[in-house]
Amino acid sequence: MLQQQQTRTNSRGESYVIGPTGAPLTLGDLPPPDTGRWVIRRKAEVIAAVRGGLLSLEDALERYRLTSEEFLAWQRSIDRHGLAGLRTTRLQQYR
Repeated sequence: MLQQQQTRTNSRGESYVIGPTGAPLTLGDLPPPDTGRWVIRRKAEVIAAVRGGLLSLEDALERYRLTSEEFLAWQRSIDRHGLAGLRTTRLQQYR
């Protein structure tokens, strides 16, 4: 179930979407490009940014050196199991 949301603009003129915690998420709030440790929140922020149009899928894959399969697996996991589905230590429980 793909959840699309609309990109909005804050008082500083920055585009944002609503992130996984319910707070506004701008490009500056996204994980750094050299992120090596992908915790649940960071994965969910990248998914929200792509779904909201803040970042294109191609840009996200390039920026974070992800494969499309990896990103789509994150997306499927969050759609099926919510944020807990992104937990790598529990991956086998959610398959």
